[in-house]
Amino acid sequence: MAYDVARVRSWFPALESGWAQFDAPGGTQTPRQVGDAVASVLTGPLSNRGTIGASEVNAEQAVHAFRLAMADLVNGHPRGIVHGRSTTQLVYDFSRHLSREWGPGDEVVVTRLDHDSNVRPWVQAAERVGASVRWVDFDRETGELATEAVTAALTGRTRLVAVTAASNLIGTMPDLPAISAAVHAAGALLFVDGVHYTAHALPDVAALGADFFTCSPYKFLGPHCGVLVARPEVLETITPDKLLPATNVVPERFEFGTLPYELLAGVTAAVDVLASLDPETTDAASSRRAHLAASYAALHEHESELQARLEQGLAELPGVTQWSRAGRRTPTLLTTFAGRAASEVTHALAEGRVLAPSGNFYALEASRHLGLGDGGGLRIGLAPYTDADDVQRLLDGLAGALA
Repeated sequence: MAYDVARVRSWFPALESGWAQFDAPGGTQTPRQVGDAVASVLTGPLSNRGTIGASEVNAEQAVHAFRLAMADLVNGHPRGIVHGRSTTQLVYDFSRHLSREWGPGDEVVVTRLDHDSNVRPWVQAAERVGASVRWVDFDRETGELATEAVTAALTGRTRLVAVTAASNLIGTMPDLPAISAAVHAAGALLFVDGVHYTAHALPDVAALGADFFTCSPYKFLGPHCGVLVARPEVLETITPDKLLPATNVVPERFEFGTLPYELLAGVTAAVDVLASLDPETTDAASSRRAHLAASYAALHEHESELQARLEQGLAELPGVTQWSRAGRRTPTLLTTFAGRAASEVTHALAEGRVLAPSGNFYALEASRHLGLGDGGGLRIGLAPYTDADDVQRLLDGLAGALA
Protein backbone atom coordinates (compact mmCIF):
# COMPACT_ATOMS: atom_id res chain seq x y z
CA MET A 1 0.00 0.00 0.00
CA ALA A 2 1.29 3.47 -0.92
CA TYR A 3 1.78 6.14 1.73
CA ASP A 4 -1.71 7.41 2.56
CA VAL A 5 -1.16 11.11 2.96
CA ALA A 6 -4.91 11.82 3.15
CA ARG A 7 -5.11 9.51 6.18
CA VAL A 8 -2.19 11.32 7.80
CA ARG A 9 -3.60 14.76 7.05
CA SER A 10 -6.87 13.86 8.77
CA TRP A 11 -4.99 13.80 12.09
CA PHE A 12 -4.06 17.51 11.93
CA PRO A 13 -6.79 20.01 12.88
CA ALA A 14 -4.51 22.89 11.90
CA LEU A 15 -4.69 21.89 8.24
CA GLU A 16 -8.39 22.76 8.22
CA SER A 17 -7.23 26.38 7.98
CA GLY A 18 -6.49 25.79 4.30
CA TRP A 19 -2.87 26.88 4.52
CA ALA A 20 -0.17 24.88 2.79
CA GLN A 21 2.52 24.63 5.47
CA PHE A 22 6.14 24.49 4.34
CA ASP A 23 7.51 25.68 7.69
CA ALA A 24 8.06 22.21 9.18
CA PRO A 25 11.84 22.68 9.73
CA GLY A 26 10.89 25.36 12.25
CA GLY A 27 8.21 23.18 13.84
CA THR A 28 5.56 20.83 12.50
CA GLN A 29 1.84 21.07 12.99
CA THR A 30 0.53 18.92 15.83
CA PRO A 31 -1.71 15.87 15.38
CA ARG A 32 -4.85 15.45 17.43
CA GLN A 33 -3.40 12.39 19.18
CA VAL A 34 -0.64 14.52 20.71
CA GLY A 35 -3.00 17.25 21.87
CA ASP A 36 -5.30 14.65 23.41
CA ALA A 37 -2.41 13.03 25.27
CA VAL A 38 -1.27 16.38 26.68
CA ALA A 39 -4.80 17.28 27.78
CA SER A 40 -5.46 13.86 29.29
CA VAL A 41 -2.43 13.98 31.56
CA LEU A 42 -2.79 17.66 32.41
CA THR A 43 -6.48 17.41 33.36
CA GLY A 44 -6.41 13.95 34.91
CA PRO A 45 -5.30 13.21 38.46
CA LEU A 46 -1.74 14.57 38.55
CA SER A 47 0.78 15.17 41.33
CA ASN A 48 4.52 14.92 41.75
CA ARG A 49 5.91 11.47 41.03
CA GLY A 50 5.28 8.69 43.48
CA THR A 51 3.40 5.46 44.15
CA ILE A 52 0.55 6.64 46.40
CA GLY A 53 -2.66 7.45 44.60
CA ALA A 54 -3.56 7.76 40.94
CA SER A 55 -2.17 11.29 40.64
CA GLU A 56 1.35 10.25 41.68
CA VAL A 57 1.27 7.07 39.60
CA ASN A 58 0.14 9.01 36.52
CA ALA A 59 3.15 11.31 36.81
CA GLU A 60 5.51 8.38 37.26
CA GLN A 61 4.03 6.57 34.27
CA ALA A 62 4.32 9.68 32.07
CA VAL A 63 8.06 9.89 32.76
CA HIS A 64 8.62 6.16 32.28
CA ALA A 65 6.66 6.06 29.01
CA PHE A 66 8.51 9.10 27.67
CA ARG A 67 11.92 7.54 28.26
CA LEU A 68 10.86 4.27 26.67
CA ALA A 69 9.37 6.01 23.63
CA MET A 70 12.41 8.20 23.01
CA ALA A 71 14.73 5.23 23.51
CA ASP A 72 12.79 3.37 20.82
CA LEU A 73 12.97 6.36 18.49
CA VAL A 74 16.73 6.81 18.74
CA ASN A 75 17.69 3.20 19.51
CA GLY A 76 19.13 4.27 22.84
CA HIS A 77 18.72 3.32 26.49
CA PRO A 78 15.88 4.78 28.60
CA ARG A 79 18.40 5.83 31.28
CA GLY A 80 20.21 7.86 28.65
CA ILE A 81 17.21 10.08 27.82
CA VAL A 82 17.38 13.60 29.27
CA HIS A 83 14.47 16.03 28.98
CA GLY A 84 15.05 19.76 28.62
CA ARG A 85 13.05 22.88 27.95
CA SER A 86 14.66 23.12 24.52
CA THR A 87 17.63 21.74 22.62
CA THR A 88 19.40 25.08 22.96
CA GLN A 89 19.00 24.92 26.75
CA LEU A 90 20.35 21.36 26.82
CA VAL A 91 23.41 22.24 24.73
CA TYR A 92 24.17 25.22 26.96
CA ASP A 93 23.77 23.01 30.05
CA PHE A 94 26.09 20.33 28.73
CA SER A 95 28.62 22.84 27.39
CA ARG A 96 28.97 24.06 30.97
CA HIS A 97 29.09 20.53 32.40
CA LEU A 98 31.74 19.28 29.95
CA SER A 99 33.90 22.41 29.80
CA ARG A 100 34.67 22.07 33.51
CA GLU A 101 37.32 19.59 32.42
CA TRP A 102 38.81 21.87 29.73
CA GLY A 103 41.59 24.39 30.02
CA PRO A 104 44.20 26.33 28.04
CA GLY A 105 45.65 24.21 25.24
CA ASP A 106 42.50 22.16 24.82
CA GLU A 107 40.51 22.46 21.59
CA VAL A 108 36.91 22.12 20.45
CA VAL A 109 35.77 21.80 16.84
CA VAL A 110 32.63 23.39 15.40
CA THR A 111 31.34 23.62 11.83
CA ARG A 112 29.86 26.41 9.75
CA LEU A 113 27.10 24.04 8.61
CA ASP A 114 25.50 23.92 12.05
CA HIS A 115 22.59 25.69 13.67
CA ASP A 116 23.98 28.27 16.10
CA SER A 117 22.72 26.23 19.07
CA ASN A 118 25.47 23.70 18.28
CA VAL A 119 28.08 26.40 17.70
CA ARG A 120 27.80 29.33 20.10
CA PRO A 121 27.52 27.38 23.38
CA TRP A 122 30.78 25.56 22.56
CA VAL A 123 32.56 28.71 21.40
CA GLN A 124 31.51 30.56 24.55
CA ALA A 125 32.42 27.64 26.82
CA ALA A 126 35.86 27.40 25.22
CA GLU A 127 36.46 31.13 25.59
CA ARG A 128 35.42 30.97 29.23
CA VAL A 129 38.08 28.38 30.13
CA GLY A 130 40.80 29.50 27.73
CA ALA A 131 40.42 26.62 25.25
CA SER A 132 40.78 27.11 21.49
CA VAL A 133 38.12 26.78 18.81
CA ARG A 134 38.82 25.24 15.42
CA TRP A 135 36.32 25.89 12.61
CA VAL A 136 35.42 23.50 9.79
CA ASP A 137 33.95 24.87 6.56
CA PHE A 138 31.60 23.08 4.20
CA ASP A 139 31.83 23.26 0.42
CA ARG A 140 29.92 26.32 -0.72
CA GLU A 141 29.19 24.93 -4.18
CA THR A 142 27.98 21.45 -3.20
CA GLY A 143 26.82 22.04 0.35
CA GLU A 144 28.84 19.01 1.48
CA LEU A 145 30.70 18.77 4.78
CA ALA A 146 33.65 16.54 3.94
CA THR A 147 34.83 14.04 6.52
CA GLU A 148 38.38 15.00 5.55
CA ALA A 149 37.71 18.60 6.52
CA VAL A 150 36.67 17.52 10.00
CA THR A 151 39.61 15.11 10.29
CA ALA A 152 42.05 17.89 9.35
CA ALA A 153 40.84 19.93 12.33
CA LEU A 154 41.54 17.17 14.87
CA THR A 155 44.63 17.15 17.05
CA GLY A 156 45.77 15.38 20.17
CA ARG A 157 44.22 18.22 22.20
CA THR A 158 40.73 17.98 20.70
CA ARG A 159 38.22 17.44 23.47
CA LEU A 160 34.91 17.66 21.62
CA VAL A 161 33.58 17.94 18.06
CA ALA A 162 30.11 19.45 17.52
CA VAL A 163 28.46 18.63 14.20
CA THR A 164 24.98 18.43 12.76
CA ALA A 165 23.38 15.24 11.48
CA ALA A 166 21.42 17.33 8.97
CA SER A 167 21.56 21.04 8.21
CA ASN A 168 18.33 22.83 9.07
CA LEU A 169 19.14 25.40 6.36
CA ILE A 170 20.15 23.35 3.30
CA GLY A 171 19.45 19.77 4.38
CA THR A 172 23.02 18.40 4.04
CA MET A 173 23.51 15.10 5.89
CA PRO A 174 27.23 14.57 6.66
CA ASP A 175 28.75 11.10 6.90
CA LEU A 176 28.49 10.86 10.67
CA PRO A 177 29.79 7.28 11.11
CA ALA A 178 32.99 8.24 9.27
CA ILE A 179 33.29 11.49 11.22
CA SER A 180 32.67 9.61 14.46
CA ALA A 181 35.42 7.12 13.73
CA ALA A 182 37.92 9.93 13.19
CA VAL A 183 36.78 11.85 16.26
CA HIS A 184 37.00 8.82 18.53
CA ALA A 185 40.39 7.85 17.09
CA ALA A 186 41.58 11.29 18.24
CA GLY A 187 40.22 10.59 21.73
CA ALA A 188 37.48 13.23 21.54
CA LEU A 189 33.73 13.24 22.13
CA LEU A 190 31.16 13.75 19.35
CA PHE A 191 28.18 15.99 20.10
CA VAL A 192 25.53 15.66 17.35
CA ASP A 193 22.68 18.05 16.62
CA GLY A 194 19.94 15.71 15.44
CA VAL A 195 17.09 18.21 15.54
CA HIS A 196 16.47 18.42 11.79
CA TYR A 197 17.65 14.88 11.09
CA THR A 198 15.12 13.19 13.38
CA ALA A 199 12.20 14.66 11.46
CA HIS A 200 13.23 12.79 8.31
CA ALA A 201 15.54 9.88 9.17
CA LEU A 202 15.16 7.30 11.93
CA PRO A 203 18.07 7.90 14.32
CA ASP A 204 20.34 5.15 15.59
CA VAL A 205 22.70 6.88 17.99
CA ALA A 206 25.06 3.92 18.18
CA ALA A 207 25.30 3.50 14.40
CA LEU A 208 25.84 7.24 13.97
CA GLY A 209 28.59 7.12 16.58
CA ALA A 210 27.21 9.99 18.63
CA ASP A 211 28.32 10.35 22.24
CA PHE A 212 25.59 12.96 22.66
CA PHE A 213 22.59 13.42 20.37
CA THR A 214 19.96 16.13 20.67
CA CYS A 215 16.54 16.51 19.10
CA SER A 216 13.39 18.62 19.50
CA PRO A 217 10.03 16.80 19.54
CA TYR A 218 8.17 19.79 18.14
CA LYS A 219 10.09 19.27 14.90
CA PHE A 220 8.55 15.77 14.59
CA LEU A 221 4.88 16.29 15.53
CA GLY A 222 5.36 16.65 19.30
CA PRO A 223 5.22 19.43 21.90
CA HIS A 224 7.81 22.15 22.48
CA CYS A 225 10.73 20.73 24.42
CA GLY A 226 14.17 19.22 23.85
CA VAL A 227 15.76 15.82 24.40
CA LEU A 228 19.40 14.82 24.85
CA VAL A 229 20.49 11.22 24.37
CA ALA A 230 23.69 9.66 25.66
CA ARG A 231 24.82 6.31 26.98
CA PRO A 232 24.03 6.06 30.71
CA GLU A 233 27.66 5.24 31.47
CA VAL A 234 28.72 8.50 29.80
CA LEU A 235 26.17 10.49 31.80
CA GLU A 236 27.47 8.86 34.98
CA THR A 237 30.84 10.56 34.42
CA ILE A 238 29.29 14.06 34.37
CA THR A 239 28.44 15.84 37.61
CA PRO A 240 26.24 18.91 37.19
CA ASP A 241 25.46 21.55 39.77
CA LYS A 242 22.13 20.70 41.35
CA LEU A 243 19.99 21.29 44.41
CA LEU A 244 21.13 19.33 47.45
CA PRO A 245 17.87 17.38 47.97
CA ALA A 246 17.55 16.58 44.25
CA THR A 247 18.29 13.04 43.15
CA ASN A 248 21.74 12.16 41.89
CA VAL A 249 20.61 9.26 39.70
CA VAL A 250 20.98 9.36 35.91
CA PRO A 251 19.29 10.85 33.93
CA GLU A 252 17.24 12.72 36.53
CA ARG A 253 20.22 14.65 37.89
CA PHE A 254 20.32 16.66 34.65
CA GLU A 255 16.60 17.54 34.76
CA PHE A 256 16.19 20.50 37.08
CA GLY A 257 12.89 20.96 38.89
CA THR A 258 9.57 19.24 38.34
CA LEU A 259 9.20 17.69 34.91
CA PRO A 260 6.32 18.81 32.62
CA TYR A 261 4.47 15.49 32.70
CA GLU A 262 1.90 16.59 30.14
CA LEU A 263 4.62 17.43 27.59
CA LEU A 264 6.33 14.10 28.20
CA ALA A 265 3.01 12.39 27.41
CA GLY A 266 2.81 14.46 24.26
CA VAL A 267 6.28 13.30 23.18
CA THR A 268 5.27 9.67 23.74
CA ALA A 269 2.16 10.21 21.64
CA ALA A 270 4.22 11.85 18.87
CA VAL A 271 6.53 8.84 18.72
CA ASP A 272 3.50 6.56 18.51
CA VAL A 273 2.09 8.67 15.67
CA LEU A 274 5.39 8.39 13.81
CA ALA A 275 5.25 4.62 14.33
CA SER A 276 1.82 4.50 12.71
CA LEU A 277 2.62 6.43 9.51
CA ASP A 278 2.85 3.16 7.57
CA PRO A 279 -0.70 1.72 7.58
CA GLU A 280 0.66 -1.74 6.80
CA THR A 281 2.54 -1.82 10.10
CA THR A 282 -0.26 -3.28 12.21
CA ASP A 283 1.38 -6.35 13.73
CA ALA A 284 0.94 -5.87 17.46
CA ALA A 285 3.68 -8.42 18.11
CA SER A 286 6.28 -6.26 16.39
CA SER A 287 8.26 -3.77 18.46
CA ARG A 288 7.65 -0.03 18.30
CA ARG A 289 11.16 0.31 16.86
CA ALA A 290 10.18 -2.03 14.00
CA HIS A 291 7.03 0.02 13.38
CA LEU A 292 9.11 3.18 13.36
CA ALA A 293 11.54 1.71 10.83
CA ALA A 294 8.70 0.78 8.47
CA SER A 295 7.00 4.13 8.89
CA TYR A 296 10.17 6.16 8.33
CA ALA A 297 10.83 4.12 5.17
CA ALA A 298 7.33 4.93 3.90
CA LEU A 299 7.77 8.58 4.85
CA HIS A 300 11.11 8.76 3.03
CA GLU A 301 9.53 7.41 -0.16
CA HIS A 302 6.66 9.91 0.10
CA GLU A 303 8.89 12.90 0.78
CA SER A 304 11.38 11.90 -1.91
CA GLU A 305 8.66 11.91 -4.55
CA LEU A 306 7.46 15.36 -3.48
CA GLN A 307 11.03 16.64 -3.27
CA ALA A 308 11.77 15.53 -6.83
CA ARG A 309 8.65 17.28 -8.10
CA LEU A 310 9.49 20.40 -6.13
CA GLU A 311 13.10 20.59 -7.31
CA GLN A 312 12.05 20.07 -10.91
CA GLY A 313 9.43 22.80 -10.63
CA LEU A 314 11.88 25.22 -9.04
CA ALA A 315 14.40 24.54 -11.81
CA GLU A 316 11.80 25.62 -14.38
CA LEU A 317 11.21 28.99 -12.72
CA PRO A 318 13.31 31.98 -13.86
CA GLY A 319 15.84 33.50 -11.49
CA VAL A 320 15.60 30.84 -8.78
CA THR A 321 18.77 29.52 -7.12
CA GLN A 322 18.59 26.30 -5.13
CA TRP A 323 21.23 26.07 -2.43
CA SER A 324 20.44 22.53 -1.29
CA ARG A 325 22.75 20.42 -3.45
CA ALA A 326 24.39 17.75 -1.28
CA GLY A 327 24.15 14.13 -2.34
CA ARG A 328 22.50 13.10 0.93
CA ARG A 329 20.05 15.68 2.18
CA THR A 330 16.67 16.08 3.78
CA PRO A 331 13.66 17.38 1.83
CA THR A 332 14.44 20.94 2.92
CA LEU A 333 15.31 23.46 0.22
CA LEU A 334 16.82 26.92 0.52
CA THR A 335 16.10 29.24 -2.39
CA THR A 336 16.93 32.78 -3.39
CA PHE A 337 15.57 34.87 -6.24
CA ALA A 338 17.28 37.17 -8.75
CA GLY A 339 16.17 40.73 -8.13
CA ARG A 340 13.78 39.83 -5.32
CA ALA A 341 14.29 39.62 -1.58
CA ALA A 342 13.28 36.27 -0.15
CA SER A 343 11.08 38.03 2.41
CA GLU A 344 9.10 39.65 -0.41
CA VAL A 345 8.45 36.25 -1.96
CA THR A 346 7.39 34.86 1.43
CA HIS A 347 4.78 37.60 1.73
CA ALA A 348 3.59 37.07 -1.84
CA LEU A 349 3.08 33.35 -1.17
CA ALA A 350 1.15 34.13 2.01
CA GLU A 351 -1.47 35.94 -0.07
CA GLY A 352 -2.39 32.50 -1.41
CA ARG A 353 -2.20 30.92 2.06
CA VAL A 354 1.12 29.22 1.40
CA LEU A 355 3.60 29.52 4.26
CA ALA A 356 7.30 29.31 3.35
CA PRO A 357 9.31 31.50 5.74
CA SER A 358 12.54 33.30 4.93
CA GLY A 359 15.62 34.06 7.01
CA ASN A 360 18.79 32.36 8.24
CA PHE A 361 16.87 30.21 10.75
CA TYR A 362 19.69 30.47 13.29
CA ALA A 363 22.08 28.77 10.86
CA LEU A 364 23.94 32.05 10.84
CA GLU A 365 27.39 30.72 9.99
CA ALA A 366 25.99 28.65 7.11
CA SER A 367 24.10 31.60 5.66
CA ARG A 368 27.19 33.79 5.81
CA HIS A 369 29.43 31.08 4.35
CA LEU A 370 27.06 30.72 1.39
CA GLY A 371 27.46 34.44 0.72
CA LEU A 372 23.89 35.20 1.78
CA GLY A 373 24.84 37.36 4.75
CA ASP A 374 22.48 37.27 7.70
CA GLY A 375 19.42 37.23 5.44
CA GLY A 376 19.53 33.61 4.28
CA GLY A 377 16.78 32.75 1.86
CA LEU A 378 13.34 31.25 1.52
CA ARG A 379 13.21 27.80 3.11
CA ILE A 380 10.83 25.11 1.89
CA GLY A 381 10.38 22.12 4.18
CA LEU A 382 8.31 18.99 3.68
CA ALA A 383 6.51 17.13 6.46
CA PRO A 384 4.47 13.90 6.82
CA TYR A 385 1.28 15.83 6.00
CA THR A 386 2.60 17.59 2.87
CA ASP A 387 0.81 16.44 -0.28
CA ALA A 388 1.12 16.98 -4.02
CA ASP A 389 -1.51 19.72 -3.96
CA ASP A 390 0.56 21.67 -1.44
CA VAL A 391 3.60 21.43 -3.70
CA GLN A 392 1.65 22.58 -6.73
CA ARG A 393 0.18 25.51 -4.81
CA LEU A 394 3.70 26.54 -3.81
CA LEU A 395 5.03 26.30 -7.35
CA ASP A 396 2.06 28.19 -8.74
CA GLY A 397 2.47 30.85 -6.06
CA LEU A 398 6.14 31.25 -6.87
CA ALA A 399 5.43 31.47 -10.59
CA GLY A 400 2.96 34.27 -9.90
CA ALA A 401 5.28 36.10 -7.53
CA LEU A 402 8.22 35.95 -9.93
CA ALA A 403 6.29 36.81 -13.11
